[in-house]
Amino acid sequence: MRNLLLILVIFACICAAGCISDPYAEIDWPLTLVGADGNEKVMTVSEIASLPSVNGNGYAVSTVGIKYGPYNITGVPLIELLNQVGGVHEGQTVHVSAADGYLWVFSYEQLLGEDLLCLDANLKEMKNPATMTPILMYAADGAPYPYDDGGPLRVATMTAEPDVITEGSLWVKWVDRIEIHG
Repeated sequence: MRNLLLILVIFACICAAGCISDPYAEIDWPLTLVGADGNEKVMTVSEIASLPSVNGNGYAVSTVGIKYGPYNITGVPLIELLNQVGGVHEGQTVHVSAADGYLWVFSYEQLLGEDLLCLDANLKEMKNPATMTPILMYAADGAPYPYDDGGPLRVATMTAEPDVITEGSLWVKWVDRIEIHG
């Protein structure tokens, strides 16, 4: 019992000294979620990172053929994140907006990982597509996702399989607003 108490005291001292901290606490980047009923919820990157997350492979190609990745990515599935504002349902669409004005619209089926293009390492469409999950990514390769690459919040498509490449147009950079329509 004394050893357990000693360990807890040491851990508390380390935390108080700032050795263990939230790497997202200092990131000033609000995300506005808007439910189908119009209700809004603003979340910080730290609050998003505290939600149940998933981890997997992310790899994209731009419309001009530039490959981004492969990365080990971490984030919250979009379909789960939207439960914060009442959830998304069949027949609805989700509009993901970026600070630079870019907008991408996901169908309900795409949020479930359906109807998304999967490419192999040679950029050929896969005959048996991988299971994919669109996520709001906040980390890549174990670190907060950098602003210069579209962070701190970026939509990405995650797979369990390595070397599956997805369309870069889905990877919305600098996400600051997500709305449910329909």
